[in-house]
Amino acid sequence: MGFAVMTMTDAAAIRVKQIVASSGPEAKGIRVGIKKGGCAGMEYTIDLVTEPNAKDDLIERDGARVWVEPSAVLYLLGTQMDFEVTKMRSGFTFVNPNQTSACGCGESVELKPADLAALARQREAEARV
Repeated sequence: MGFAVMTMTDAAAIRVKQIVASSGPEAKGIRVGIKKGGCAGMEYTIDLVTEPNAKDDLIERDGARVWVEPSAVLYLLGTQMDFEVTKMRSGFTFVNPNQTSACGCGESVELKPADLAALARQREAEARV
């Protein structure tokens, strides 16, 4: 069994389905990626998907579809995608074990690639229990 790239909370799945429903019949889901930018060095990207890329990883929950760009997979392994609404903002949030720091405004992050050997050792240890 492989590693799940990401998981989605109920709130994230609901928001993804709302975005797709309001974006027309061509919309299939959203794509999450990483790009260089912001004061901490990297930013999450979210784009509407009308044509899925066969190379992307697909995460589904309750009918919500999120594709992950191949170049972002190592940075997103083990991440939980959520959607939150506060008094000041609403948007997707990411609880990412590969994040080493974030800027003060929370719009950009510093990420390190996932340690696949450590993940494999953890998986083995969990299987023995």
